[in-house]
Amino acid sequence: MDYNTQRKKLRLPEYGRHIQQMVDHIASIEDRDERNRLAKSLIAIMGNLNPQLRAVNDFRHKLWDHLFIMSDFKLDIDSPYPRPEVEKYYEKPRNVPYPSHPVKFKHYGRIIELMIEKAIAMDEGPEKEAFKQLIANQMKKANITWNKESVTDEDIFRDMQTLSNGRLVMAPGSKLIDKREVKPTGGKRPKHHRKR
Repeated sequence: MDYNTQRKKLRLPEYGRHIQQMVDHIASIEDRDERNRLAKSLIAIMGNLNPQLRAVNDFRHKLWDHLFIMSDFKLDIDSPYPRPEVEKYYEKPRNVPYPSHPVKFKHYGRIIELMIEKAIAMDEGPEKEAFKQLIANQMKKANITWNKESVTDEDIFRDMQTLSNGRLVMAPGSKLIDKREVKPTGGKRPKHHRKR
């Protein structure tokens, strides 16, 4: 038996073994004009096999790059695009710098903390009050999403004051959105959908 695990490893498995075999066949042809003609035909086939690539800008360039990658950059043909660089294909991605700043309340997240910093820097006035109201409403939504228990407006105001080190205080009598206005994000199905 001939198993795929015993065969040569595919460089781009999404195209399948038959396309890889066609690429290998084109690379073995001596006549350059014949190689160019077959490569153009193969690009058309690859485009038909992956129609989702058409949504990508300049998808033909991507197909030609894939052709060179599948040939292990050994295919000697005339491409309408510059050949991809071997070094770029094999280079490791750069490390993503993760934030080292600890989040005080994980259920609010880092974005809320950044919004509070922005609100602290704003000049006093109606715009700052409206922004504080938006932040507090977002905090309440996040709290309800994660905790599912009833949370009071005073709890949110206290958390906002803690996060801002006492620099953001909501006006007395401020009201936030009602719990019923927050859409649940749970996985409950409507009653008319039954599991079969």
